[in-house]
Amino acid sequence: MQTKCGFVAIIGKPNEGKSTLLNAILGTKLSIITPKPQTTRKKILGIHTINNLQIIFTDTPGIIKPKYELQKVMMDYVDESIKECDLLIYLIAADKLIEKDIPGYMIDLLNNYQNKKIAVINKIDLLENKKDVLPYIAKMHSMNIFEDIVPISALHNDNVDRMLEVITKFIPEAPFLYDDDMLSTQNERFFVSEIIRETIFEEFEEEIPYSTEVQINTFNEREGQKWFIAADIIIERTSQKKIIIGENGAGIKKIGAISRQKIEEHLGAEIFLQLFVKVRNKWRDDKSKLKFMGY
Repeated sequence: MQTKCGFVAIIGKPNEGKSTLLNAILGTKLSIITPKPQTTRKKILGIHTINNLQIIFTDTPGIIKPKYELQKVMMDYVDESIKECDLLIYLIAADKLIEKDIPGYMIDLLNNYQNKKIAVINKIDLLENKKDVLPYIAKMHSMNIFEDIVPISALHNDNVDRMLEVITKFIPEAPFLYDDDMLSTQNERFFVSEIIRETIFEEFEEEIPYSTEVQINTFNEREGQKWFIAADIIIERTSQKKIIIGENGAGIKKIGAISRQKIEEHLGAEIFLQLFVKVRNKWRDDKSKLKFMGY
């Protein structure tokens, strides 16, 4: 049987639902999700394999105008994903589309990409009447940018199957690149660090989550006993360290307790989680520190 295999990049502005869409496609939580923008910092590969079809999806950071070095690296990930893909998905939330048209810089970006493109209008569940999106679909068709336009709700898995049918039409005939049972190329250390970072995004407000990075120092799978994981929570200022730790250590204990429960569910194993908080001054704007952290 002839197989089809190709790369599909999911791009869009922050908080349009890119990570939620990838998780819906794979049927599992691969990318972390929070209500805050810029939760996704790296490109994450999610591998969807069924019968003779393998699609390697790339979840990318939300497109922004970068203000510091970390954000420049994030936008580099978006550029790499666009250049490497066979098909580009432009994801836009239905409520935002109705409030405001596609921004000009996004139209320029899409026009500069020569391969096939489809638009996916997400969050149609937020509309009082799903038919309200029809005039916007017609308007987007008239732009002559997209091969097709599909309205969906990634959160409720509504019309995602239809979207996959459309995507499949543009996947080239090629041998599989990964084993049938692989969901991602990232290792468990990466996903554990992302789970801890997700908890910080959920539990803290304002600048704290954006100033935070998580690095796994120890990841020991121990047969017959709890796995041992030690991680550093990196922040930029001493004042932020005090906030993360909290009064009498209440903050760091809460992060540990919530993260441990999520990690155990993800790994299917009991763990002992040890967290440390370390200050790395202005790490988000330091190329050498970013490189050390895997950016």
